[in-house]
Amino acid sequence: MSGHSKWATTKHRKGAKDQARAKSFAKLIRQVEVAAREGGGDPASNATLRTMFTKARDASVPLDTIERAIKRGTGELEGVRYEAVSYEGYAPGGVAVIVETLTDNRNRTAAEVRNLFSKNGGSMAEPGAVAWQFERKGVISVPKEAAEDTLMEAAMEAGAEDLTDDGEHWTVTCGTAELQAVKAALDEGGFAPSSAELSLVPTSTVPVEDETEAKKLLRLLDAIDDHDDVQAVHANADIPDAILASFEG
Repeated sequence: MSGHSKWATTKHRKGAKDQARAKSFAKLIRQVEVAAREGGGDPASNATLRTMFTKARDASVPLDTIERAIKRGTGELEGVRYEAVSYEGYAPGGVAVIVETLTDNRNRTAAEVRNLFSKNGGSMAEPGAVAWQFERKGVISVPKEAAEDTLMEAAMEAGAEDLTDDGEHWTVTCGTAELQAVKAALDEGGFAPSSAELSLVPTSTVPVEDETEAKKLLRLLDAIDDHDDVQAVHANADIPDAILASFEG
C-alpha cells in the first residue's frame, strides 16, 4: 500500500536497539491502564484492552504489572489519572505528523511537544489540520521469512485488506475490528507476527528524497517519540530505504 509510512518500520528497528526498556514498559502500562478505565477491566469484552494486554505481554511486561495497571484503570487501586490527547503538526518537507499521548497534565504536554516541534524544524498545527490524511487501521508486522503468497492468502481469508513489503518485515493491514481475528489466523498459520496494534496509517505519502531533509525529519520524529507522555508518532513521509539505513547507522 503506497500510503504506509516507513517511519513505522524505522521505529520497529530502532526499538530493539536503543529504546530504554523501562521507558517502553512505562508507556505500555499507561496504555493498559487507560484502556481499562475507558472500556472496563475484562479483556474478553474490551477489545482495546485485549490489544494493549497482548502488546504488553509480547514486550515481556510482567503479568502482575499489567494486572495492577488494569486495577488502577478500573479504580480498584489508586493511581494517576491519564487522558488521551493528540497533537498535530508539520515536519520539515511539509510532512504531516500526528502525536498520540497519554498525559496527566495536558497543558504541560502540549507545551513540551510544541517545543520539540519548534526545536527540530517543525511546527504545531490546529486540531484537524492533518488528521484527515490518516485512517485508523490494524497493522500487523510479520518476519520476512514468511512466504509472501501463503501469508497473503492466510491474511486475506481472515479479513485483511493489504500486504506490503517494508524491508525486513511484511506489513499486514486490516480494519480495526478485524485486528484480533487476522492476528489469530496468522498465529495459527505459523507466521508468528512480531507485533499487532491499532495505528494511524496515511492515506497518501509525501516523498522525502533529499538526505538532509530526511534526517531533519527523522530527528524530529525520534525526539518526539522519546517523550515520556508520547505513545505513538505517525507521519506520512515516504523516505528511501538507503536514507533510513544511513540514519539507523
